[in-house]
Amino acid sequence: MRPPSVLLSLLLWTLGACAPAPPDALTAAARTDAVVSGTDAPDDPAVVALVARRARCTGESLTLLCTGALIAPDVVLTAAHCLEIFGTDGAYEVFLGTRLLPEPGPEGRFVRVARAVRHPGYDRASHARDAALLRLSKPVDVSPLPLPGPGKASLAPGQSARVVGFGDTKDASAPAGQRRQGGMVLTEVEAGAFRAGPSPAMSCVGDSGGPVLVRDSEGREVLVGVTASGDVACRTEAFNVRVDALLEDFIHPFLAGRLEPRGPVLALDSLCTAACTSDAQCPAGLACESVAGGGAARCLQPALQEGDYGAVCAGDAQCGAGGVCARLEPEGEDACRCFTPCGQTPPAPLPEEASGCAGAPGASPWVWGVGAWTLRLATRSRRGGPSGGAGALSHRGGACACAGPRRG
Repeated sequence: MRPPSVLLSLLLWTLGACAPAPPDALTAAARTDAVVSGTDAPDDPAVVALVARRARCTGESLTLLCTGALIAPDVVLTAAHCLEIFGTDGAYEVFLGTRLLPEPGPEGRFVRVARAVRHPGYDRASHARDAALLRLSKPVDVSPLPLPGPGKASLAPGQSARVVGFGDTKDASAPAGQRRQGGMVLTEVEAGAFRAGPSPAMSCVGDSGGPVLVRDSEGREVLVGVTASGDVACRTEAFNVRVDALLEDFIHPFLAGRLEPRGPVLALDSLCTAACTSDAQCPAGLACESVAGGGAARCLQPALQEGDYGAVCAGDAQCGAGGVCARLEPEGEDACRCFTPCGQTPPAPLPEEASGCAGAPGASPWVWGVGAWTLRLATRSRRGGPSGGAGALSHRGGACACAGPRRG
């Protein structure tokens, strides 16, 4: 049986942008695989991996969705189709480091995404304006990639470019989930996009949302493109959205904004009894969501049902029967707390000497929570539009590929 992360990747693949586009549209296949025929990219710390947010502190595999680029200490630019499965209101994290899979490198770190928006003019069929912006829950100490000045992104066929991304390299000696880079050459330039061919590298599944860089007149690398799509085999053509075409109406207004400051929030151990009316009332990492049965809205994680959070934990065994060790934040001493679904009595903390098997929770609360999350995503989106296919990499001829650590 395939592990859940692979099954999700296959689901994302099948939900890619498969609708045929008109011959004159900005056509190509959306795709996500780390750079084919490329090399390691240790000197690109501003290039990050977009992953599905982990809800548990143990036993949950990582699912690579796409690549992204830091353009401010707390803002990541990626592709709009990377948000389609979970929507703009989905639960995401970004990974900063050189190796995400099979296990994150020791220097790597995760940061929660607090807000996500797609370009309002994004067209799924053609990948026109296939761009999205992510606001991180906190700024990171990494120098962002420089953006082109208005009207200063001089692009022309024959120009050299460099692409960076995470994913499947089609090379057994270079496994998926590593940050890689490689050279391409521009072949066609349009007002809102450009195409590139291998020189000798090529972007592929897992690179969607990643940066395409060229050197300006001063020899400085500038972020000029967002990887959006390409041919099925990842051998001949990459389709990229132009960053300079996104500056005035999308990127600059978003950079000028900030996250809303939080006022007094509800206590973590009172969420089953305390109703909420907005996300600002919820502890960091939780959102105010309507619950089944039409009751009052509660602060919760999308992947879990309503519940309270108790003691700090390191694993499910510390949370007693019926509880799980839930991840409120990607990292930190207080990131993981025992979660108890509403209607259940919070268990007494187990002795520290309890083994990893003692008091292990039953599967029902977790399975119920995942089912509720899937149903909620399929039927509604609080802020954004309808859900679609994250990390999608559509391809011509009706075949589709989507984000994930591998193609299946």
